[in-house]
Amino acid sequence: MNPTEPEHETSGEEISADDAVIGRAFRASLTVIVCLAAAAGIGIWWWQRPIPQPVADAAPVDLPAVRPAPAATLPKIPFADITQAAGIDFVHASGSTGLKLLPETMGSGCAFFDYDNDGDPDLLFVNSCPWPWDNPKPPLPTMALYRNDGQGRFDNVTAGSGLDVTFYGMGVAVGDYNNDGWTDVFFTAVGKSRLFRNDGGTFVDVTAAAGVGGEEADWSSSAGWFDYDRDGLLDLFVCNYVRWSRDIDLAQDFRLVGIGRAFGPPFAFEGTFPRLYRNLGNGTFVDVSESAGIQIRNPATNVPMAKSLGLSLVDLDRDGWLDVVVANDTVQNFVFHNQRDGTFAEIGAISGVAFDQAGNARGAMGIDAAFFRNDDTLGVAIGNFSNEMTALYVSSGSSLQFTDEAIATGLGPPSRLDLKFGVLFADLDLDGRQDLVTANGHLEEEIHQVQASQHYAQAPHVFWNCGPAASSEFVLLKDESLGPDFVKPLVGRGIAMSDIDADGDLDLVLTASRSAPRLLRNDQQTGHHWLQVRLDDPNHRPVLGALVEVTAGQQTQRQCVMPARGYLSQSDSTLTFGLGAATAVDTVRITWPDGETQELIPDQVDTRLVVSRPRQQ
Repeated sequence: MNPTEPEHETSGEEISADDAVIGRAFRASLTVIVCLAAAAGIGIWWWQRPIPQPVADAAPVDLPAVRPAPAATLPKIPFADITQAAGIDFVHASGSTGLKLLPETMGSGCAFFDYDNDGDPDLLFVNSCPWPWDNPKPPLPTMALYRNDGQGRFDNVTAGSGLDVTFYGMGVAVGDYNNDGWTDVFFTAVGKSRLFRNDGGTFVDVTAAAGVGGEEADWSSSAGWFDYDRDGLLDLFVCNYVRWSRDIDLAQDFRLVGIGRAFGPPFAFEGTFPRLYRNLGNGTFVDVSESAGIQIRNPATNVPMAKSLGLSLVDLDRDGWLDVVVANDTVQNFVFHNQRDGTFAEIGAISGVAFDQAGNARGAMGIDAAFFRNDDTLGVAIGNFSNEMTALYVSSGSSLQFTDEAIATGLGPPSRLDLKFGVLFADLDLDGRQDLVTANGHLEEEIHQVQASQHYAQAPHVFWNCGPAASSEFVLLKDESLGPDFVKPLVGRGIAMSDIDADGDLDLVLTASRSAPRLLRNDQQTGHHWLQVRLDDPNHRPVLGALVEVTAGQQTQRQCVMPARGYLSQSDSTLTFGLGAATAVDTVRITWPDGETQELIPDQVDTRLVVSRPRQQ
C-alpha cells in the first residue's frame, strides 16, 4: 500500500448498520441463553419434585346436633297500674332548680317490708329534698311510709312514724340489726346516712349512737344488711358513688350540644370507697372497711377506684359465706370473695365480672342474682347505660369463673338501647323460672333532641325466661303480653317486688325520678300453682342469707332470702316459688345463715308457708 495514499473514511450509515447487526445478534444470543437456563431449571425441578402421596378418602364428619328450638308460647302477664287506687300519693322531689346537679337525676329507691309485724308487706319510699342554698320554705318533702291493709290498699302513716324526716335520701336497706324482732331502716343519702331503729312500729334515729352515718362529704347509694362473719348479727355494707359537691359539679361546664348544661358523667368525678360496718351487738358498729379489704385503689393513681351504685349479697361459691358483688359506674365491677376470716379478696377481674367481653368497663347501675336455670347455674344480671347491653354473668357449681352469656341467652341485644337502672329476677307467671325485669329511664330530659334513639322516659322491660331448651332463653315481652299500663314509659329508677294482695303472684313497684312511682298489680291468670315461704326465728337471729330449696317432681328451685336487690331498693323477704302445673311439693329444704339445715313437706300448694327455726335453748 502506498503510504502517500489517504486512508479510507467510514460513513455514519455504515456504523449504524453494524450496530444494528451486533444488537440483533446479542438479543438472539440472550434469548437462547434464557431459554436454555429455563429448560435447565425445569429439568432440575422435575428430577427433584416431591412425589405426591395417594390421597385417602375423606372421613365422614359428625356435625354437632342442632339444639331443639321449640316455638315458645308467650304468656299473658297483664299488670294494672293501681298507684292512685291503692292510696299511693307519693311524688319524688329532687330539689332541681335547673342547675343540673348530678344527684338530682340518680334517685330514688323504695322498700317492701313488714314494719308493723302484721304479716303484710308495707311500702316505703325514699325522698330527696331542696338544696339548703336555695333557702327552701316548709312544708318540706319527707320519706313516705304506707301501711298495707292486707288486700293491696295502703294508708299513708308517715306522720308520727318517726320517718317523717327531711334529708337528701337516695336508697334504703331494711333488716333487724338488734335482733329484737322488728325490722329497722337504714337510708343512704347525699351527706350523712341515717339509721332508724324500729321500736314496735315507730322509728327512732340512732345514727350517731350506732356510728353508721359516714361523713358529710359522702354520697351513698345502695346498701344491704348481711351477716358476713356469721356471728348471728347483721352487718351493713354501704356503697358510695363519687366524690361530689356543688362546687365540684358547677366548676365543670357539662354540655349537651345545642341544648345547654347537662348532668356530669361519672368519669368527671373522683372515685370513693364503699363502707363495711361490723355489728358489735350492743347497738353500735365499727367501720372495718380498710381491714376487711374492700377499699380498692386505682393501681395507676392510688386514688379510690369505686363508683358504686348497686350491690348483690350472694354466696357465689356455695361455701355458706356471703360474698359481695358491686356494680360500678364506668369503672370495673368488684367481686368481694368472703375469706371466712373477716376479710374479703377482690377478684372481679379474674372471675370475669369486672368488664364486658371486650375488656371494657360499662356504666353499671342495678344488679341482681338468681339460680335462673333451676340447677346449680347462678346468674348475676347487671343493668348498664344506654347503648350497652344488660350483662348476665353465669357460673356453675362452686366455680368463681363467670362468663357473660347475655348474647347467647337472648337477653343482650334487645336490652342494648335503653338506660337500665333497677334489675330484678322474679317469676312473674309462676311457671317455675325466674324472669328478669328492668326499670329504664334516661338522665337527661332533652336527650331525644341530640340522640334520636333515646328518650327521657322509657318503658320498663320484662324478659320472659323460656328455659334453656328454647332457641332464645330470654324473650322480651311486648304490650300484648304485659298490657298498656306496664309498658307506658317512665323515668324509671328503683324497683321492688312483693305479693301485696295475697293472691300468690308477684306485684311490682317502680320509682321514678322527679315524679310519682308506679304500683303494678300482677293480674296473670295462667292457672299455675305456687308456694310462698316466709322464715321466722323465735330467737330473732338473722334469716337474711338463708337458702330455700323447693323440690316438686324433677325440678328444684333455689332462692336466697335477701331483700337488697335491684337499685337503691329492697324487696319483700317472703319468697315466692312458681310451681307451674305441679300440684304438690315434695320437700322444702332450708339452710339457715349459720349452716344449720331443716326439711319439711308442705301439706298443700297455693299457700304461704311460715317456717319457724327450731328454738335454741
